[in-house]
Amino acid sequence: MNRVSRRNFLVTATSTAVGALVLKGCTTAPETTTASPSPTATGVEVDTIKLGYLPIVESAPLIIAKEKGFFAKHGLPNAEVSKQANWASARDNVVIGAAAGGTDGGQWQMPMPYLLNEGAITTNNQKVPMALLLKLNTQGNGIAISGAQKGKGVHLNIKDPNYIKTGLGRKFKAAFTFPKANQDFWIRYWLAANGIDPDKDIELLTVPPAETVKGMQNGTMDAFSTGDPWPYRIVKEDIGFIGALTAQVWPYHPEEYLAIRSDWVEKNPNATKALLKAVMEAQQWCDDFANRDELVKIVSQRQYFNAPVDVLLAPYKGQYDMGDGQPKINDPKMAVMYWKDPNGNSISFPYKSHDLWFLTESIRWGFHKETIKDLTTAQALIDKVNRSDLWREAAKELGVPATDIPTTDSRGVEKFFDGVEFDPANPQKYLDSLKIKAA
Repeated sequence: MNRVSRRNFLVTATSTAVGALVLKGCTTAPETTTASPSPTATGVEVDTIKLGYLPIVESAPLIIAKEKGFFAKHGLPNAEVSKQANWASARDNVVIGAAAGGTDGGQWQMPMPYLLNEGAITTNNQKVPMALLLKLNTQGNGIAISGAQKGKGVHLNIKDPNYIKTGLGRKFKAAFTFPKANQDFWIRYWLAANGIDPDKDIELLTVPPAETVKGMQNGTMDAFSTGDPWPYRIVKEDIGFIGALTAQVWPYHPEEYLAIRSDWVEKNPNATKALLKAVMEAQQWCDDFANRDELVKIVSQRQYFNAPVDVLLAPYKGQYDMGDGQPKINDPKMAVMYWKDPNGNSISFPYKSHDLWFLTESIRWGFHKETIKDLTTAQALIDKVNRSDLWREAAKELGVPATDIPTTDSRGVEKFFDGVEFDPANPQKYLDSLKIKAA
């Protein structure tokens, strides 16, 4: 593979230096079939939308909706999926809007849609009203650890937390790709559950994925949290190992979401439901394991992930060589999933109870105090931004069985690997139970 394609794979707005990593296995475009037009495709206000995405497994339903013709089937033949250099670019492009060369919305870490809505992460605190429409996936994330930490027991249950705190003779450095969002939360929860205060005992860094890989190679980074294929590449390239999968930290946890500018949704209600139906069909297609080989061939292409097939295929099938003497995982239940989890719960449905966990964690760590003042404020914000009502309407029009359409906005009590429980009916009890917190 030439240097240009390697640089495309390690896409980042700030760095293209990736050391000696050599990527193999790039594929030519696979043959794909096109979905037949739906009789419900008529009546859409527009036939296009521009969606931003990051080249990680969370974005697969958006890519598949384009490649397999689901957008076209539901009346959006000119829908565009636009690769973003990083999360900051995704944020800036949705602020600009598609009409001015940006995007209408797309894939987001949580709680970014809420922070955009309130202007908490934008220049000059510009508010961009957002509509959260759908959960893209569960799982597919991991916390990778540098090879320099092999043999130290830096796994799901850390063998010696004091080693992380003081044993290196310097601060343990852990990175994520955007602050105060999903990947930051996962690494914070894991560390805190092991008795390590992420704000006091270690150094947290915001770094694009390619720079974290480079940092692990040269010894300046000890851990990073991000989506596949990045964690698994650490093992495949013998750079380090996987300390924990988010599937271990919180089985079938909420991961990333589809959210669109509210002005687009309000102006195009029929097209919004067309968008939802297209992505829902793509999620169902992605979740059929008989399609996983073709899925990997599609997303591995240069214009999408530009990643070797063998780096993607194993995680997509729940096969992880964790490294550092840990048992190998070969379990489809540990793979990234998009439509329905093994417990029969909807993955796609945007449960408000999950949004509440993310905002409760924001309170836990003292994030965005002016925006997320308390749990009452958080719930009011969720009721304003989360459009689970539109998901239900679209699902019914699509013909999703009634048994697969949640009748409540709560998935109920959630349990984490350390035994802690989050009851969305009593989030204050969860906050009170946590030993390590800023709030």
